[in-house]
Amino acid sequence: MTDERLAHISALERKVLWLATWTIHNANHLRNNEDGLKIGGHQASSASLATIMTALYFSALRPQDRVAVKPHASPIFHAIQYLLGHQSKEKLADFRAYRGAQSYPSRTKDVDDVDFSTGSVGLGVAQTLFASLVQDYVKAHGWAKDWPEGRMVALIGDAEMDEGNIFEALLEGWKQGLRNCWWIIDYNRQSLDAVIREGLFSRFEALFSAFGWEVVTLKYGSLLEEAFREQGGEALRRWIDTCPNQLYSALTFQGGAAWRKRLLDDIGDQGPVTALIERRSDEALARLMTNLAGHDLPSLITAFEAAKAHDKPVVFIAYTIKGFGLPLAGHKDNHSGLMTPAQMEDFRKAMNIRPGHEWDKFEGLGVDARKLQAFLDAVPFNARGARRLTAPRVPVPAELPAPKQAEMSTQQGFGLVLNELARSDTALAERIVTTSPDVTVSTNLGPWVNRRGLFAREAMADTFRQERIPSTFNWEFSPKGQHMELGIAEMNLFIMLSALGLSHSLFGERLLPIGTLYDPFIARGLDALNYACYQDARFLLTATPSGITLAPEGGAHQSIATPLIGMAQDGLAAFEPAFVDELSVIMRFAFDYMQRSGEAADEDGSAARSWLRDETGGSVYLRLSTRPLAQPQRTMSADLARDIIDGAYWLREPGPNSEIVVAYAGAIAPEAIAAVGLMAEDRRDVGLLAVTSADRLNAGWTAASRARERGLVHARSRVERLFAKLPPHCGIVTVLDGHPATLAWLGAVGGHRTRSLGVEHFGQTGSLADLYRHYGIDTQSIVAAAETLAPGRPIRHLRALG
Repeated sequence: MTDERLAHISALERKVLWLATWTIHNANHLRNNEDGLKIGGHQASSASLATIMTALYFSALRPQDRVAVKPHASPIFHAIQYLLGHQSKEKLADFRAYRGAQSYPSRTKDVDDVDFSTGSVGLGVAQTLFASLVQDYVKAHGWAKDWPEGRMVALIGDAEMDEGNIFEALLEGWKQGLRNCWWIIDYNRQSLDAVIREGLFSRFEALFSAFGWEVVTLKYGSLLEEAFREQGGEALRRWIDTCPNQLYSALTFQGGAAWRKRLLDDIGDQGPVTALIERRSDEALARLMTNLAGHDLPSLITAFEAAKAHDKPVVFIAYTIKGFGLPLAGHKDNHSGLMTPAQMEDFRKAMNIRPGHEWDKFEGLGVDARKLQAFLDAVPFNARGARRLTAPRVPVPAELPAPKQAEMSTQQGFGLVLNELARSDTALAERIVTTSPDVTVSTNLGPWVNRRGLFAREAMADTFRQERIPSTFNWEFSPKGQHMELGIAEMNLFIMLSALGLSHSLFGERLLPIGTLYDPFIARGLDALNYACYQDARFLLTATPSGITLAPEGGAHQSIATPLIGMAQDGLAAFEPAFVDELSVIMRFAFDYMQRSGEAADEDGSAARSWLRDETGGSVYLRLSTRPLAQPQRTMSADLARDIIDGAYWLREPGPNSEIVVAYAGAIAPEAIAAVGLMAEDRRDVGLLAVTSADRLNAGWTAASRARERGLVHARSRVERLFAKLPPHCGIVTVLDGHPATLAWLGAVGGHRTRSLGVEHFGQTGSLADLYRHYGIDTQSIVAAAETLAPGRPIRHLRALG
């Protein structure tokens, strides 16, 4: 590395630290603050990564490399992007304000070149591991030929390593033969509340080595290495190596005089080492003792270049100081601390920044601006400009095959639809990739895997098949396989789906991921599911079996709240079909919906019809059941298919004098149908509403209501149209195998009295009849609920059922 190049990178390091610190200061002390709340911004946590990120972005990274930035280093990231021309001064000035640069890097809300959203600590770290596995999948299938292999890089706070999902991901990476992944641990030995435990670095070294990673420990900077070569240097090294973390942090905060006193007190008068210390002023001694490798550009650049020689996963344990270069450095309370205006003024003077020139790119650097701009223009990472890739849509047929059997469960139907796709030679089948946390067979992915195979970079035969042992499933691995088998960790499933669902943007190749798991265990990976949706990853989540309908399994395997999760989760369209022909329609919709990005015209008028933002697309969640149901013998018309996608349709349309409507979702359909049949003998015009998506019905209703409040007086949602002809005195009974609040809101649409049935408590083992009766979702309970809404005319069958 030439002296001039190092001088340019050093100047940029100073500028990055200044811009990040000033951005936070401006937000908290200078910008108008209407509500009086602290804006925050983590000046100290940002500062500890300033040198590392400078070395990465201005030297080590290439356009194909992808980075997950430590959440609290967001201001450093935005400052770097500003210098590279991908961030505006206005966005920096509005940091943490409405539509300004985000608190934590966001793919969907920041304008600069964010590869992976971060914020929920640990998830961005694991995302890089799974993105590397997805890159291997794409390359093994012969795609992305114009986009070279990149490294997936995570910048990690050492306290962030406490997150359990990171270790789950490490194990999965070892299983899958991880490559091209760098994790850089910002080892500043401080967490939010305290100083971390002694000796943690040795645990990191042992852990990563056990999983096959190369461990690179970056402890001493070039100044310290030079001092160690002086007479007495080894004694200084021994003192540093045995110094407790808390003491090192405290002395860093106190400065040169405190360093001198403590060193001389601890080491004593030993001639050479005393002379080494005394040759340096207090300022020089403080600079020496804080010259850790994580703040030393030559050490970092050399280490990064050396690691490029191979594709093994590498973890860099980079010793740093929290708040490095700031008056907050080393103090254990600095995590959320902010520099005072007086401290900022001193920092401004030290950085040679003139008042009014705080945002100038090259202010105070003392380097030729034209040469520095030329250096920035030639930075390898920035050579190809914006790195957000695109991929064409995969054609989706007008219909998917709907299995024709008299009786089926939706879980069985899901497997059969996929099996038919697996038999086909279509672009859609080619781009589907499935994954599951060790429940492939029990979620009915087995037929798909039998036909399409499991993925691995190196082929592995099914020994049972080779030995001619009869087996239902053919578990052969190959580079062309289309199923990625995971261990039992739902967090890994959702982060894998996130990585697969961003392949079009990261690698320029469209994948259509399908992940399966047991419905109750969505909660185990909910943070990662939310993270995947926040990133706008696209996938089909199939959760089965669900509800207390999984009767013999008991409360541990029965889900209650998942329909509400489906309704509340942004970026996820939730469906709960009862019948397999509905499921086929929804899966066809899902494959198309997953590929939408807002550019397509609203050809079918869905926005005006349902008030759903379908043009923007998203991910899809299917809540399926193992309960076999008698399948309706009907032809799937275009109108019926549209209604299923919009969220509901009349299985029995109510008449003008209707007193009762039953609305059901999912596997409880037989009880709802039977109840309506009984009531129809005594009451006219009883209606039966099949709700295929409470989520989309509710979203359309709230959107249409909002539109009317804004002056679009004719806006009407799907559910409002469905209920438009119901008389005011009509009552609504809602029922599903899940929390009753899922459908309880339906009465508010038209002001109808409503009784909502469902499951509110943990289940227990038993038969379906026992459990449905116990929780009040059986036929008799539905009829009884209707009687409470429309009294005065007894339903004779209610007494007979009793």
